[in-house]
Amino acid sequence: MIRVADIHPLSHFLRDHKAHMERLASTGRPEVLTVNGEARIVVQDAESYQKLLDAADDSDGRRIVRERAADVDRGEPGIPASEVLAEMRKILGRPRK
Repeated sequence: MIRVADIHPLSHFLRDHKAHMERLASTGRPEVLTVNGEARIVVQDAESYQKLLDAADDSDGRRIVRERAADVDRGEPGIPASEVLAEMRKILGRPRK
């Protein structure tokens, strides 16, 4: 959730980017930058962004398992485990070793 304290005009970010960069790194929270009072850009430090990407990858894997389990519960023919794992590897960008 974005906090009010994490919303700043783009002009403030440009004027004092070092302070913003320090805040982004120390809090791990993104900042919303506004232009003419409207949210336009979200900035985040690289480490926090990578954590967000990792969480999305994990979520994709769980979604696939839930969908396949629901298929089986409905009596639909199952998918061989090798195909499911291949699909997960493809989505997660992890080729078979």
